[in-house]
Parts: sequence; structure tokens; C-alpha cells
Amino acid sequence: MMTALILFITYKGLQLFSQDKISLSSFLGGTKWNPRDRQFGASALLLGSITATFLAVLLAFPFALGTAIFISEFKPLKVKKYLRFSIELLVGIPAVVYGFIGIAAIVPLLRLLLGGTGFSLLAGVIILAIMILPTMTTLCVTAFKSVPSAYREVSHALGATQWQTLQKIILPLAQSQIIIAILFGTAQAFGEAIAVQMVIGNAVLIPRHLMSPAATLTSVLTTGMGDSVRGSVANNALWSLALLLLIISLLFNLAVHLTTRKRF
Repeated sequence: MMTALILFITYKGLQLFSQDKISLSSFLGGTKWNPRDRQFGASALLLGSITATFLAVLLAFPFALGTAIFISEFKPLKVKKYLRFSIELLVGIPAVVYGFIGIAAIVPLLRLLLGGTGFSLLAGVIILAIMILPTMTTLCVTAFKSVPSAYREVSHALGATQWQTLQKIILPLAQSQIIIAILFGTAQAFGEAIAVQMVIGNAVLIPRHLMSPAATLTSVLTTGMGDSVRGSVANNALWSLALLLLIISLLFNLAVHLTTRKRF
């Protein structure tokens, strides 16, 4: 089933180049996306996706790691219980709800504090960071819990403090699984569509600063599919974006596989 899906997307994605004679270099290197003028440059979209994803992971990871350390290594059980419940609750919230939260709270706040419309790359980054935080936190908790308790007991018996044990023993042993948590969070952020499309501004521009509107591969896919005619050049271009997104997702999966394999 998965192979058939990959082959289908590949077939549809290549039609832009084989049937419509759009060059691969103009698709990957062009900065303008205007289907009416047969301009299908995906570089601005790709850069928008990479920038939003990188900044979201950079923002979410310290909070995810700190929360995971608190849950795994410290003892206030009541606080840990409510914290874990909150994380599990965040996992179950639909993406469109995050998008509405972004429109109702984050966009107006950015407009008030920083000016502009508020619909911007920064709004997309904040929404993505909130969305990937539960996944990264859960995987980081799993990473810490995978370290046998015997290591902690021996370290404490030798006189090491809790922070020394964490820094010298736990973090190095959990490092590979923490990297997997980062990769999963990155893959999730890169593939997110609805919530980002609602707050990022959807302007196919190379983002100059955090408050400029931008677009991502997924945001253009979600907005464009309803406006294009099946079999048209514009529709084929969207399938090419889907193929590009699929290739990048497969690369993320390969990176996770190689990291897991290296660990064992």
C-alpha cells in the first residue's frame, strides 16, 4: 500500500516536467509562484518551510527537554501527574484548533507588540513550536526512562549530586533518543499544513524578517488544491510540491532509522 502511494505521487509529481515541460532547475531555483503566468518556483516555499521548521524546533526543544527532565528526574508526583496530563491533552488537540488559537490570540498579540498585520513567519513558528512540544516532550521522557536506574543509584552512591548525575550520566546515555525526538519534531513541523496556513500570511516571498508574511510547501498545497483544475499545469505543479514534500519526509524517516540503528 505504501509503495503504491509513493509510486502514485511520484507519477503525478513528475508530470509537470515530462508533460508540461517545466524545467527542474526553474522549479527548484525559481522564487516566483504564479500559476497564471506558468511561474512555478518552489525555492521560496522550500525556504519558508525550512526556516519555520528550524525556528520552531529551536524554540520548542528547550521547553521539551526541561519538561522531560522535570517529569523523569524529580519527585513532586502531584505536579508531574498534572504536567503529563496537560501534555497528553495537547497531543489530542486538532491542528485546526491550534490555527484558530493563532488567529484569535497570537496574531493580534504580535500585531500589538511588533506592528504589521500579525500574519507572519513568527506566528507560524510559534504555532508550530506549540504543536510539536508534546511530541518532543514525550519522546524525551522516553529517552530518560530508557536509562537503567542502576546508573543513577551508582552515581548517587559515589557522591554525585542529582544535577551531576543528569549532566554526566543520564544526558549522554539518552543522547541518541533525544536526537530522535528532535528529528520527529522536525518532521512533524515540516509536514504541518492547516494551522500554519491559517497564520503565516501565505505570501510566496523569501522571508526577510520574522514579521514578514511567508508561505510553506504545505500551506500552498492546502490553499491551491481547491483552486486548480485536475490535469492542469497548476494542478500538476501542486503534485510536484507534494512529491518534494514526500522526498523530504522520507529523508527524515531515513535519518531516524539510521540514528536508531546506530544506537543499537
